[in-house]
Amino acid sequence: MSNPKHDKGEHYLTTPKAEPFLERLIFNNRAVILVAFTLLTLFLGYNAIKIQPDASFERMIPLEHPYIVNMLEHRDDLENLGNFVRIAVESKEGDIFTQEYMETLKQITDEVFYLNGVDRSGLKSLWTSNVRWVEVTEQGFQGGTVIPDGYDGSRDSLEQLRQNVLRSNEVGRLISDNFNSTIVYAPLYETNPETGEALDYGEFSRQLEEKIREKYEEQNPNIEIHIVGFAKKVGDLIEGIGSIAWFAGITILLTTLLLFWYSRSVTGTLVPVFTSIIAVFLQLGTLRLLGYGLDPYSVLVPFLVFAIGISHGVQIVNAMAVEAAKGFDAVTAARLAFRALYIPGMLALISDAFGFLTLFFIEIDVIRDLAVAAGIGVAFVILTNLVLHVLIMSYIGISKGGVRHVQNHGEKQDRKWRVLSYFSHPGVAPISLLIAVIGLGLGLYYKQNLKIGDLDQGAPELRADSRYNKDNAYIINNYSTSADVLVVMVKTPEEQCTQYNVLRAMDTLQWELQNTPGVQSSVSLADVSKVVTKALNEGNWKWYEISRNQTIINASIREAPAGLINTDCSLTPVLVFLEDHKAETLETVVERVEVFAANNSTDEHRFLLAAGNAGVESATNEVISGAKDKMLMLVYGVVSLLCFVTFRSIRAVLCIVIPLGLTSILCEAIMSVSGIGIKVATLPVIALGVGIGVDYGIYIYSKLEKYLLEGKTLQEAYYETLRSTGKAVMFTGVTLGLGVVTWIFSPIKFQADMGFLLFFMFLWNMVGAIWLLPALARFLLRPDQMVAKARAAK
Repeated sequence: MSNPKHDKGEHYLTTPKAEPFLERLIFNNRAVILVAFTLLTLFLGYNAIKIQPDASFERMIPLEHPYIVNMLEHRDDLENLGNFVRIAVESKEGDIFTQEYMETLKQITDEVFYLNGVDRSGLKSLWTSNVRWVEVTEQGFQGGTVIPDGYDGSRDSLEQLRQNVLRSNEVGRLISDNFNSTIVYAPLYETNPETGEALDYGEFSRQLEEKIREKYEEQNPNIEIHIVGFAKKVGDLIEGIGSIAWFAGITILLTTLLLFWYSRSVTGTLVPVFTSIIAVFLQLGTLRLLGYGLDPYSVLVPFLVFAIGISHGVQIVNAMAVEAAKGFDAVTAARLAFRALYIPGMLALISDAFGFLTLFFIEIDVIRDLAVAAGIGVAFVILTNLVLHVLIMSYIGISKGGVRHVQNHGEKQDRKWRVLSYFSHPGVAPISLLIAVIGLGLGLYYKQNLKIGDLDQGAPELRADSRYNKDNAYIINNYSTSADVLVVMVKTPEEQCTQYNVLRAMDTLQWELQNTPGVQSSVSLADVSKVVTKALNEGNWKWYEISRNQTIINASIREAPAGLINTDCSLTPVLVFLEDHKAETLETVVERVEVFAANNSTDEHRFLLAAGNAGVESATNEVISGAKDKMLMLVYGVVSLLCFVTFRSIRAVLCIVIPLGLTSILCEAIMSVSGIGIKVATLPVIALGVGIGVDYGIYIYSKLEKYLLEGKTLQEAYYETLRSTGKAVMFTGVTLGLGVVTWIFSPIKFQADMGFLLFFMFLWNMVGAIWLLPALARFLLRPDQMVAKARAAK
């Protein structure tokens, strides 16, 4: 039976062969599909609530980079690989040479020894036997453990301890320069050698706080504990995830209030929120089944999934409210909304998914995990938005308040849309393009200073006033050796690492590095040989040199510290202590080492980069630098291809993509001005902003093209576009921005940076779609030819 009102909706039909079939498939099986969704939600929701935080040292580094390959290949032969913690035990009043301090340090050393994950053989403290003193006397070398034999805490024992410390060569390393603190150094296993399970950084960090910091600061009020290291940093990041729950609650509340203000409909408010939350549960449940957890980076993806679900749900609510205001019943209004929004909604969400999946080509596992999590989330939004949301609304419809709101505000909105339609006017469009060109020029100018990597000292992932960065600042200010270590590995045949030519080459490299900006100091087997050779010759500085006599060399490195030579003498490291791990420092030092390695590596010895936390940072920066442009080209290529396949017009693609390109350039300019570098945390923002930002242009252009094909002028077509979908597009931008703006208040700085940048990109992409797209259409589209083509097709 024909319904005249239903026939009014036939103009929404854009692909006659596809949409009616899917429409019939979905609406003729509403009850079955809803039952299937219920069962799927219960199953995946049960798994979602069991998902656990997850972080791993190896997942945060580019495992395929040559530096990391070298580091992992020789990890058993080296210390200072970056996965360790340093616990500085400070005496607030007085120095370390007191019975009370030494007793507390002994207890802390014992406590750390038994922590799960600690490599006990490498543990170092004044109380461990591998920390020794050595001196040269008339009888030869003498030495022993720093803690004197028979130590009993008496004044004589403490004085002997002081003498041993001064002879130990550990001042500035394990002992602070001012003798107010000492360090307990604990290397860590990535996996438990007994169980094979990965180290739980969150639990390990909690043990450090509860069993070390809290316990001993309370036990001895004169003691203050400072803890740094990769494991502690990740533990603090995981702890910061706890605040995400508050952000989630605030975001849902604000979004719900804003959505009700927009729709004035209870059903039009609660259903999009409900289906978006369902999409998040489906995403998290699937991730758990696939073996993924939530690391500090991907924990933000559920926010994006919720915001994307709401933003597309608004389009459904808007379309249904317009149809309900015409008098259609709930089922018919739902069908017409589905028919009108199926193509642009599907295209926009697929563009979102592909924008995320381009991140998978970056060879860092945490970014790949983020890509997978976001891609799965968007896939479920397609189902919950275009199927579940529409079907629920087909049963309950738009409430009367929402219908009255559309009916009562139509004329007022028409005046607003009439004013905005002048963006496509022949006299206004050139001005808009001129403003865009000026913005492009400013963006290109300021983005020139955009850096790759970290731009701050300490842990830039955390705020400057965080507990970790305060601890890090204390250690930097009180110890001579930096926390940023670049390890250059010198590889030789077995039993050849102490040969004269090898040590001479190492010494030359150190001389070059110590004259390189950013290098604080360096240590190697060559230093040990020179110091001991001098000592064997009455301390005469003329003998401070590497002897050409191999027998003397062998004698000089007999007592070399652990970590400077491996068991079969096939590898020895050069430890380079840097002033910081800023991008410029790493670039300068690494370039100097690479040039030296290329010119000085021989069949007898090869210089390999790089271990240490600075080596890992340098490899990560190189991967990100190489991936940035490739990722941008890929995401823009995919988005452009999808738009071309849908609209079959290069001009249409340019209208949609050019505003996105301007936003990307302005975003990089803002990063440069704000002192935010491109790194693991911020690189995904660029792809996310493009992938999600294209939604606005797709919704606007799909409507604009429809009205142009009906024979309307460009300005009139844009006016009708704004009337039908403009408000929803604007609300979409605000909703997406609201979904990420709460991140700005996160205790984790990189989350705050991501929130700030995504907030800008989401809002500015919306502005670009409303303001710049119609101006581009004025110069790129040819309405007369489009109308003639449409008439010929009929």
